[in-house]
Amino acid sequence: MNDGRRFRLGTRGSQLALFQANAVADLLRARTGASCEIVVIRTSGDRLAEARLAQIGGKRLFVKEIEDALLAGSIDLAVHSSKDMPAQLPAGLVVGAVLPREDARDAVVLPSGTNVSLDEVTRRLGDAPRIGTSSVRRTAQLSRLFPNARFEPIRGNLDTRLRKLDAGDVDALVLAAAGLRRLGHADRVSAALPPEACVPAPGQGIIAIEVRSSDTAVRELVEWIDDAASSAALAAERAVVTRLGGGCQMPIGAYAAAAADRLSLSAIVVSLDGMRAARAEAAGPMTDAERIGAQAAERLLAHGAADILAEVESARAAVEGLQP
Repeated sequence: MNDGRRFRLGTRGSQLALFQANAVADLLRARTGASCEIVVIRTSGDRLAEARLAQIGGKRLFVKEIEDALLAGSIDLAVHSSKDMPAQLPAGLVVGAVLPREDARDAVVLPSGTNVSLDEVTRRLGDAPRIGTSSVRRTAQLSRLFPNARFEPIRGNLDTRLRKLDAGDVDALVLAAAGLRRLGHADRVSAALPPEACVPAPGQGIIAIEVRSSDTAVRELVEWIDDAASSAALAAERAVVTRLGGGCQMPIGAYAAAAADRLSLSAIVVSLDGMRAARAEAAGPMTDAERIGAQAAERLLAHGAADILAEVESARAAVEGLQP
């Protein structure tokens, strides 16, 4: 329990990031009596808010400066959307705890209309919709559902993206259902995509707390708010990415569901055009989470995932070579 120390909690300054940081601070206060000072850290990803993620380096841009502050001792713990974290954490840092998972699915958001079927979404969007998403994973999988769609990169905070949709810049958005729900926009979800139609990003919907591996006091503190089922799911999903060697902005989906102390994991690797996909499943006790993830990854590799990922890397290198 807390000894009266005030902890410095690092986070990005976006609306969603602050929601997540305050959720962690509130839970720590309720369960341990600990108080936290929220320290907002501006990341490279925030400074390059309009650039395409694939062009500016991808996920670690949203955590690097925060992790640097944690390693330097400027903050005591960091809070992230776990899907923003790299597969390999810097030496000296670990995920100390996670909160219960919110809805992990991707959601289609139309200018109007909620709670409609996927068939109705397809009908409303027509033959060649403009779909806003900056995710390579979503684009690759949705290309199979909407083969004639034009996918438009769209960034900015949630309110900005919704305004662009309502202004007609795109015909639909595809966003994480978790973010919409956490920020009070559940009413904007037109249809949630079932995982079998669009496998979520590893860690999607899970708030992660990163700490220094050497800081025993903080590690013991955050254990009070750790959710075992979500922690196991995250470990399995991250193990898939680690074994595949997948980095930022790769078309990899992985989703683990826990029930009765067991995990069931589904994973996918999709070519950028959606024409080829490797799928795999694995299951076992929650205590074997990393093994389950590694097993699913091996099955993906056996079904051609390495070739697909190599093509993605080659295509990215070609694009980067054209940059001025």
